[in-house]
Amino acid sequence: MSRIGKAPITIPSGVEISTIGNVVKVKGKKGELSQEMEDSVSMQIVDNLITFTRKSDAPADRSKHGLYRALVQNMITGVSEGFKKEMEIIGVGYRANAAGQQLELALGFSHAIILEIPTEVKVSANTEKGKAPVVTLESHDKQLLGQVAAKIRSLRKPEPYKGKGIRFVGEEIRRKAGKSAGKK
Repeated sequence: MSRIGKAPITIPSGVEISTIGNVVKVKGKKGELSQEMEDSVSMQIVDNLITFTRKSDAPADRSKHGLYRALVQNMITGVSEGFKKEMEIIGVGYRANAAGQQLELALGFSHAIILEIPTEVKVSANTEKGKAPVVTLESHDKQLLGQVAAKIRSLRKPEPYKGKGIRFVGEEIRRKAGKSAGKK
């Protein structure tokens, strides 16, 4: 059995879960999410616990067992607590401004980049003197949050020589020595 798949999920107070056919809907104080599940994995709700079982030990069914349990767990966590990602922008002259659902980034190109952020994601930019600007993304949908963060990071990935670019807070960038370090 999948170690992740056989672990039960506890439903916190204030979260409602309903199943209609193969669709699981989770509703909480932060929002509402739904996920379609395949027939190979079934979900049972008993008291305040959710358990997942698979129909067979076929490799395709085994791979879905832990997947759907993790997706439902992320949905429950999202609608009750929410998810948050922080990204710092490192580089001379690099700036970030958030106005509503628009994020304006100055990343050393000839023009500013303006991104339209989906309404489910709350965006804010914090700039302190002497520190790198920090862009904070918050949402109840973990998949959408990760997708938006990856799109922002792809605009200027951190480079290994000077470390300039957009990175997640706490992310370690593997630095390389320049040309002069190899010569004697």
